[in-house]
Amino acid sequence: MVSKLRLFQPVPGIRYHLNNNANPATVTFAQKIIVCRVVSVFKKLLDYLLSVVYAIYFGLLLLVYHVLQAAAFHGFGRPAHKKVVDYMNASITFGWLLTGTTVRFRQTTPLPTDRPIIFVANHQSMFDIPPIIWFLRAHTPTFVSKIELAHGTPAVSYNLRKSGAALIDRKDSKQAITEISRLGKLIQEQNLSAVIFPEGTRSPSGQMRPFVTGGVSVLLKRAPKALVVPIAIRGTGAFTPKGLFPLTSFSRLSWVALPPIEPTGQSVEEIVRQAESAIASELSHSLAEAK
Repeated sequence: MVSKLRLFQPVPGIRYHLNNNANPATVTFAQKIIVCRVVSVFKKLLDYLLSVVYAIYFGLLLLVYHVLQAAAFHGFGRPAHKKVVDYMNASITFGWLLTGTTVRFRQTTPLPTDRPIIFVANHQSMFDIPPIIWFLRAHTPTFVSKIELAHGTPAVSYNLRKSGAALIDRKDSKQAITEISRLGKLIQEQNLSAVIFPEGTRSPSGQMRPFVTGGVSVLLKRAPKALVVPIAIRGTGAFTPKGLFPLTSFSRLSWVALPPIEPTGQSVEEIVRQAESAIASELSHSLAEAK
């Protein structure tokens, strides 16, 4: 049975010519196409409008928190700086509500704070990062990041330089290994956590790239006590299809910290494959639920 969708009510005084030979199903289908196009245009306009609102909020937030970070670091040291960074990332994360976007973070297993942790995640967008910093703040997540990000972005670049992040030059493998090794030693000695994206670069489409083992291998060599925890991230690529502007309003974003992998007695290749498989399985499951 075909339901007809009426777009307009007849206006008194205007004569309408109807083709009595027209197929009602064809007319209804054409009307639905028109409605879909109108809705699509409206949604794009809404995306731009809400993205402007968030861009203003985000820009001001970075400027304010850059000053607060500098004041905290030089005035009170690393603990105060970390606290400011935590709240900055909470502000970024919950600010997405300005675009109608929701955030869900789920931790499947309680994680220890008395041993180092290596978080292994898929990578779709720069917005993968703020919820990890906020929701896993008890573990002081410290990132493996490309060195280009150490300058040029207020607050974000400052934090990368001061937090102990491994800032790697992807064109200089020796430098990259040295930096990741330093981070591994740091988390081993202080029971902190490292965050690494083994795909090596972002995959905005959400389609996972093959995981490489190099960075995880270096971290585990310097932090042999570390627990490996996969994180499955969904939706951020679609939220930022063209970078920071425009954003896709009313997106649904999720992070799931999956059950940890005990590395003892396993090769790095086995550990990374397990993490990759666990993340892929979670993404497939969440996609099926979304449908």
